[in-house]
Amino acid sequence: MRLCRLLLSVFLTSLGLPVLAADKSGEEVFNQTCIVCHRTGLLGAPKISDGKRWAKLVAEGLDELVPAALGGERQMPAMGNNPNLSDLEVARAVIWMSNQHGGKFAEPSAEQMKKWRARADHKKRKHHD
Repeated sequence: MRLCRLLLSVFLTSLGLPVLAADKSGEEVFNQTCIVCHRTGLLGAPKISDGKRWAKLVAEGLDELVPAALGGERQMPAMGNNPNLSDLEVARAVIWMSNQHGGKFAEPSAEQMKKWRARADHKKRKHHD
């Protein structure tokens, strides 16, 4: 797993990533960071073109998806391996990807962002205990 993350980090760096975040839209974050894995399915990431798989993820809802993106899950590194992104930018990318496949999610509120960050931190603590 560490080797995969290292390889992903090297690959992203070779593309000039992480990029400096300046309140990017979900689509911008996707095109600058998430696309590396979600275009091709690298490391088992759901391809953006796989509507069937994304429909299942959309059904899980943002309370599951955003914390997973913030804190990392399975082989996906936290923050898409781009620590320069804000939590809001990561959430926007998750929302943008979800909305490509039937999601009707809007810009998250400050309360949602706090809840999602707390969930991501809680999951991380559980895995380290």
